Amino acid sequence: MIAASLAISKTTDPASTVRAKLDLIQAGKARPGSVFTFTPSELNAYARSEIPTIVPEGVREPRVELGPGTATAAALIDFLKLRHGQGEQTPWLIAKLIEGEKFVKVNARIQSANGKAIVYLQRVEISGLAVSGSTLDFLIRSFFLPLYPNAKINEPFELQDRVDRIEVAPTQARVVIRR
Repeated sequence: MIAASLAISKTTDPASTVRAKLDLIQAGKARPGSVFTFTPSELNAYARSEIPTIVPEGVREPRVELGPGTATAAALIDFLKLRHGQGEQTPWLIAKLIEGEKFVKVNARIQSANGKAIVYLQRVEISGLAVSGSTLDFLIRSFFLPLYPNAKINEPFELQDRVDRIEVAPTQARVVIRR
């Protein structure tokens, strides 16, 4: 474990640092009670590295901001390219409404304890306009859930890999492994 921690600390690429930490956690090699810290710069590097592997087209300039118990994700998103990348055709009228690249910002509050978490969607903005109700439901069903079909929004879910809790503060996110 100490050798693995030293290898992580010597990694210069922040995205690789995040990957190495996640690999340790997911492989079950994290010691009970250990804490893994993820800085905003590491999370941003990881997002820039991983998003193209999940969504080959339609998302540019992703970034993450942390707050007290909150996280905000933002990116330039072309919803038509996202749907195209998923192999979906978009009806003409809807295509006209969502065509072009939009600045999308999503803010969520995160509560976590005892191996469970809830992510509360607090605010979604597209090009500076708040989105809610049936429009937000459509966007979640059409764009988010196809990429993450097991995602839970506003409902509790079990944390994996012996994770006890996730703590989010403006300067870092911490993953705490059960004792």
